[in-house]
Amino acid sequence: MQIRIDHHTCIGSGQCVLTAPGVFTQDEDGYSELVPEGAAATTRRQVQEAALSCPVQAITLENGSPGD
Repeated sequence: MQIRIDHHTCIGSGQCVLTAPGVFTQDEDGYSELVPEGAAATTRRQVQEAALSCPVQAITLENGSPGD
C-alpha cells in the first residue's frame, strides 16, 4: 500500500493523526506528514479510515505491498 498526502490540499485538521497515529504525524506548521515506516505498523483499514476522515480529501491510497 502506498499512501500519499497532497500537501497543497491539506489544511492541518489532524483527523488523520487521531485516526492512525502510527502512520501520520504533523509537521511544525500543523500539516500532515507520514511517519517513516509507519504503514508497516498499522492496518489498511486504519489508513482507509484516516483517508475518509480527512475533511479535504488530501490522502490517497494506492494498491501494492507495504513499502512499494
